[in-house]
Amino acid sequence: MKTEAWTQAVRQQLGLGRLLPLGGPDDGTWITEQAAVRALGRAAAGIPGVRLETLRIGSAPLEPVSEPAVRAPASALPPGPLRIEAAFTASLGQPLPHTADQLRSALLSTATERLGLATVTADLRVTDLHEGSETVARSRTSKRVMKPAPEPAAARSSPQANGTGSMRGLAGELADVATGVPGVAHLAAVLGSRPVKVEDHDDPPGRHIEVHLAIALGHHPLEVARAVRDAVADAATTDTPGPVTAAVLITETAA
Repeated sequence: MKTEAWTQAVRQQLGLGRLLPLGGPDDGTWITEQAAVRALGRAAAGIPGVRLETLRIGSAPLEPVSEPAVRAPASALPPGPLRIEAAFTASLGQPLPHTADQLRSALLSTATERLGLATVTADLRVTDLHEGSETVARSRTSKRVMKPAPEPAAARSSPQANGTGSMRGLAGELADVATGVPGVAHLAAVLGSRPVKVEDHDDPPGRHIEVHLAIALGHHPLEVARAVRDAVADAATTDTPGPVTAAVLITETAA
């Protein structure tokens, strides 16, 4: 059973992709690569003739990274510049340099402005050229990129994030606080963990909170995460002698 649970956890982690830093070292926020890629895919779907094949986001090579101000989620990338890598096919009906410029601009602007990722470059690779009308190409791109992936088993079976369900005590109270912040669509469990984790430590004394959540349509992910961090940290300071830190992991966004 332990082997099966470990295998399931690895599969879910691979599905989520990398945990990417959002904002700067002081923001204490990360987003799953899966959520970021979906947002970028929606932006690419609006470019005539483009069909995305693959899209990855990771740390930009040879760029400095910083130590986060709060403890990061397990296996998360450190804050620092990021690079987008995309492979795509393009229509013969559009000049390829123009198409590539449009795609690069859409990916970078979506990553930096709509999400808050510190992307510095987008490396593009053309895998094929295809014929056909722009309308057909755009329709196929939209279906390819926008098709929702199966919901992870951990998210489907996650407990109700409130004080009356299986999440009781301080974790349940903080779950209620987090869900009350404007822009939070819902809390989410990943890798079998609860959506709100509270850890107290004695040396030095203090408390650390980690919240996993999804962002509602029309809200900026980084701004919502900052508000959640402030809210749960304030709510958790009443019964601990040391400082309280909070980190947020965004698992889904409608941006």
